[in-house]
Amino acid sequence: MIGVITIDREYASGGAAIAARLAGQRHWELWDQALTSEIAKLAKCEQSVVEKREERNDSLYYRLMKSFVRGSFEGNMNTQKLELLDADVMVQLTKKIVRRVAAAGNCVIVGRGSAYFLQDLPNAFHVFVYSTREQKMRRLRKEGKSGAEAAHLIDTIDHERAAFIKRYYGKCWPDRYLFHMMLNGSGGEDSAVDTINAAVATYDAHHPGGSITTQAAISRKAPEVGATSL
Repeated sequence: MIGVITIDREYASGGAAIAARLAGQRHWELWDQALTSEIAKLAKCEQSVVEKREERNDSLYYRLMKSFVRGSFEGNMNTQKLELLDADVMVQLTKKIVRRVAAAGNCVIVGRGSAYFLQDLPNAFHVFVYSTREQKMRRLRKEGKSGAEAAHLIDTIDHERAAFIKRYYGKCWPDRYLFHMMLNGSGGEDSAVDTINAAVATYDAHHPGGSITTQAAISRKAPEVGATSL
């Protein structure tokens, strides 16, 4: 039976809100901001620092700075080893936390590459939420963003997420063969949650004992639960 649902999403598609509504309806744990908070605790830094670095590769400036700082302290026996919260460390911490919560089950996990590194989990159901540009602009304007700011965020954040997935998981973002469902979030949260719940129920009915879905197997065939648009 499905006990883990991952929700990957385009920026401003409503995926995070859908995940929250889904978790609330199922009375499951939601791992979105809670995941960010847990990473911050393990990294011993402010949550705002983690928020700025999630699902992003290190910038060229940061990579150069990191190399310089680490090189400066190399060989200094009187200096405590320097720990930097770079993308490599973020990925390691994220995997550690996500695998732990996924093992416990009854959780909805938002993004952070979870759909890509939980492909071997037999009771996981992976959803990708997208939306139209018009709907994204409308949602961001409602949040107080200017038209120019909203357009810039839409154009850049998804590009950063795609580059992050490509570097750490060697996949295009989104790789449709890794998702059981690709869902248009434009129809609203309630409709999206109903659709996901129906798809999960259908999947469970056809896989009562669970089934291990490997990346190799997915690359050879389409998902058994088809794409659904609202």
